[in-house]
Parts: sequence; structure tokens; C-alpha cells
Amino acid sequence: MRAIEFSEYGPPSVLRVAEVAEPQAGTGEIRIAVRASGVSPGETYIRSGRLRELVPITFPYRTGFDAAGVVDQVGAGVTGVRVGDEVFGMTSMTGRSANADFAVLAEWAAKPPAWSWEEAGGAAGSVETSTRVLDLLGVSSGQTVLVQGAAGAVGTVAVQLAAARGARVIGTASERNHELLRSLGAEPTTYGDGLIERVAEFAPGGVDAVFDCAGGALPELIAIAGDPAKVVTIADFGAAAHGVHMSHSAPADETGSSLGAAADSLAVHGLEVAVKLVAEGKLQVPVAAAFPLAEVAAAHELSETRHARGKIVLLH
Repeated sequence: MRAIEFSEYGPPSVLRVAEVAEPQAGTGEIRIAVRASGVSPGETYIRSGRLRELVPITFPYRTGFDAAGVVDQVGAGVTGVRVGDEVFGMTSMTGRSANADFAVLAEWAAKPPAWSWEEAGGAAGSVETSTRVLDLLGVSSGQTVLVQGAAGAVGTVAVQLAAARGARVIGTASERNHELLRSLGAEPTTYGDGLIERVAEFAPGGVDAVFDCAGGALPELIAIAGDPAKVVTIADFGAAAHGVHMSHSAPADETGSSLGAAADSLAVHGLEVAVKLVAEGKLQVPVAAAFPLAEVAAAHELSETRHARGKIVLLH
């Protein structure tokens, strides 16, 4: 089968479509024939070598954590799903290799009929991450939440999940993405200089929680929240120096303690919540672009601009 991998650090051109052995579903797992899979911004950092001191890896490194497709193997002990079912989900954190013709999923849910393959292929990672951070922040009805970097793959989903919990959501993005944020349920503002004052105009009494999807502005976000404990980031590797928790799910053997915090438990219950919200018309997965598997380098190039509106996916 085809799978995306790289054997050296470098630009997107180091990525290649390799012919590898098909994986087999183990106990508690399923295998799918992949229809679409997600491109992870974090993996572009890994591929470039930017994180080589923080996230040591073994070559060749196969990419991809989330995917959607048709079940073609059901492992021992698995119930509630059968061959032929359409699902979306995630690989194990150590297994990866979702950017492939076949992928073994450790966590999954039924693909909502309303979702295209593109939406489903890029959904699981954003849903799990958003649910995990919103749970850590204790976001609930009546609270005000600031999502920094709200127009990206995780931010767009986080906005909707927070709104579905009954929270008021303020989201930062460039002006060209403000209408998108409004359509998702957020009150938009721009990031950058003057952020503290702009947010204060929206919420004179302050905010209850800050979900940082962008990085680079923790002092301002802490000032807005009034307490570093009210801020969780998924993007700022300097979080520990500011007393902010950086939420990640990378396995310990790949990160050690370099990220400043142990991995958080996966919020896989978010997948079923997402299915219910889709049925209620309360959740969509904005897709920034979809590329054929063979054009993975172009997909990584777009991701590296950090201006993609929503999720980038690969079609199989």
C-alpha cells in the first residue's frame, strides 16, 4: 500500500509516497480503507526539524493521526462496528500512519452522513484536541471563552464545541476570517497589538478561560484571563516558563519531559459528542483544502503558511 513518510528532516520535498506492508488490526482496533486523512500542523514542525530537540523520532517517520474510511478489518474484542461501516477516528499516538491507503484506528465513531469524506477525514484530531482542552479549562454554560487562533483546524472546531456547551465565545483571527467565525458562533476580533484592550471591549468583566491555538502571545493571554491557570495552549512550547499548561498527547518516549508537561489523557468521548452535534446541525469541519495523497508536499507547504482556514486533508 501507499503511505506518506520521510527519512530526513527538511522542507516538504523530503516527504515521499512509499510502498509499505499493509497494517493489521490488533486487539481493540479496526482497520479502514482510507478515503481521506488529515494533515497535522505539528507534524510539519517535526518534519522540518524544528522540534528535533523536543520530539526525537525514528526514521522513516510515517505521518497522519486522523482519518476516515470504510472498515475492512475488525480486531479481537471489538464490538459495535463491522466490515463495510463508514467511520472516522484516530490512530494510536505511537502508531500514526493515517496518511496511507489503509490505517489502523485505535479510536473511532460512525461517520455522520452529513459529512463529506474530506470533513470526516480531518475531524477526529481537531475534535479530540478541542474537547480535551475545553475539559481541562472546565468550560460550561454561561462562561466566556477566548479562542486565540480561532480560524485554524482546531480553532474552528473549538469555537463550535464551546458554543454547544453554552459558552460565549470570542475568537481571534485575521479580518478576512471574521465572517467565518460569526457563522460558527464566535464574536470575532483581530490578534496582535492591542488584543487586551479589544477583548476588554467585548468582555469588560474579563473572560473565564483562554484556549490558545496559535502561540506567541501568552503574556497578553494571561493578562486577559487574570490567571495563568485559566489559559491552556496547544501551540506555545514556552508555556511552562509562563506557568501555563501546554496540552499535548504525544507519547513519553517521543517527548520525554521536554514539552514541560506530561501528556494529557485523550478526550476520545468527544468523537461521539461530535456525531450528536452534527445531527443537530451544530458542528461542521471547515476544510481549507484537499490534496491527492501524491501531493502531500503541497499540503505541507500550505500548512506552513499558518493561514489555512480550517483543516487540510489528503484524499486517497
